[in-house]
Amino acid sequence: MGKTAGRTVAIGIQDFGDLIRKGYFYIDKTDFIREWWESGDSVTLITRPRRFGKTLNMNMLEYFFSVDYAEQGELFEGLSIWEHEEYRKIQGTYPVISLSFANVKEKDFLSTKERIAQIIADLYIQHDFLLSDESMKEADKSYFNSVCMGNGSEVQITGAVHKLSNFLYRHYKKKVIILLDEYDTPMQEAYVDGYWEEMTAFTRSLFNSTFKTNPWLERAVMTGITRVSKESVFSELNNLEVVTTTTDKYTSSFGFTEQEVFAGLDECGLGEEKELVRKWYDGFIFGRQKDIYNPWSILNFLDKGEYMTYWANTSSNSLVSKLIREGSRNLKENFECLLQGRTIRTQIDEQIVYNQLNGSERAIWSLLLASGYLKVVSFEKFDKLRPEIGMEYELALTNLEVKLMFQNMVQDWFSQADSDYNDFIKALLADDIEAMNEYMNRVAFQTFSYFDTGKTAGRDEPERFYHGFVLGLMVDLQDRYFIRSNRESGFGRYDVVLEPKCPEKNNAVIIEFKILNTRNENSLEDTVQSALRQIEEKQYAVELVSRGIAPEHIRSYGFAFQGKTVLIGSSE
Repeated sequence: MGKTAGRTVAIGIQDFGDLIRKGYFYIDKTDFIREWWESGDSVTLITRPRRFGKTLNMNMLEYFFSVDYAEQGELFEGLSIWEHEEYRKIQGTYPVISLSFANVKEKDFLSTKERIAQIIADLYIQHDFLLSDESMKEADKSYFNSVCMGNGSEVQITGAVHKLSNFLYRHYKKKVIILLDEYDTPMQEAYVDGYWEEMTAFTRSLFNSTFKTNPWLERAVMTGITRVSKESVFSELNNLEVVTTTTDKYTSSFGFTEQEVFAGLDECGLGEEKELVRKWYDGFIFGRQKDIYNPWSILNFLDKGEYMTYWANTSSNSLVSKLIREGSRNLKENFECLLQGRTIRTQIDEQIVYNQLNGSERAIWSLLLASGYLKVVSFEKFDKLRPEIGMEYELALTNLEVKLMFQNMVQDWFSQADSDYNDFIKALLADDIEAMNEYMNRVAFQTFSYFDTGKTAGRDEPERFYHGFVLGLMVDLQDRYFIRSNRESGFGRYDVVLEPKCPEKNNAVIIEFKILNTRNENSLEDTVQSALRQIEEKQYAVELVSRGIAPEHIRSYGFAFQGKTVLIGSSE
């Protein structure tokens, strides 16, 4: 693949001034400034997946509005915002408070509070020129210096941005613009590490003081990945305009449109790659705007000219992995559909309630949609006679990059038993029952607890394991088999069917899982036979035979569980 020189594609630069001054590759998003300003909204929350230009756009807002950059209007020359005379006049005319919670990823609430206190202390130190302002009284200076120490009380921390707004207003005689980037990062960490209630109470107080009861606030923008539920942190914030991925505001301000991507490919001598780039990286949809691309993946591709899972590998997917791995049977079955390139239908709630993620599939799909792993294919009223119930969404994996990321994630689930798992697959295809039993018992022993949530036991535990196991089969055998689970065939619902794509080369496989029922069965051998009888009596092979596979090329296996012990038997 040839690549010719265009503008230098600099990776990871979040400073708007640096990009422009050095002439690096930049797609003009400055019309966002006009669109946001003309909206007139007091406080705007914009949610977009990670690596979608949120931080760069916030930095762009700071360069445009802040008095600190009053003499740097030339940065915007030649860009769309500079075509408007009225906006040239307001460049560099507002005091701006800019802060980011992107790196607040502590393991407990005390450390998180200290980290935020230090961020605010640094903010005060940047504005220490205010100490010499004639409007500052001794009490003001004392408070200012106390905040700079970074070890104030919770009341002081949550009120500090409010107070700084007042100090700046008195100095400039003008209300402030507040920019808060990645507001929800600490909240996600709080959910994962178990200090959610403390964190939400702290954040609610901080936001109320900063955005609700702040008479010196002109405008504010917050960005994040998710819209945390109003009840959690925004209950007092009635002046908030929320812009999510399904909203029709700012649809092309974050991420690259297809036209922008194709122009970039042409500039870098990669124009012949358009169709494959579309397959790998297209698929994001914001409001009615389709064909949005993730900037991180596109910039890396323009720089390197190689197809890789750039965006999917930029940060930990541990929360997503945990939610799917420990999810219910129904959730895993839906996830199987997604991996097979099909769609699922579900209601979603764009107000993410993190403390419901353990028990609500709707909350999990909502989080995956907000995070960019899913896209909306279509939507309609869930119940036309009861519109208050909301919308039902048809969802699919966003693109090939996301699919590959999830396939790698599933493979990682079995990494601790990787050799045994691979050996089991080989034994299954070779119809080697003895080896299947040996390897599967080691796999089950090593991974059972990994798939169990810790909140369920007994009959649920093997079920969670084997649906994870099915996903692993899908990743490892998808080139050779159509893999289906929990589908109707004959007179019942089978657990797993492997239908060969080349029946002349590979046998079909039916697997039924059963847990030892001590009331009716004396041993795992009895349970195996019960599973095999069910395959026979329910005629699970009917679907395969109807597809032209001869009965002698269909193998049936019963998997019997007792705790972490597995026994596998066949019908032959």
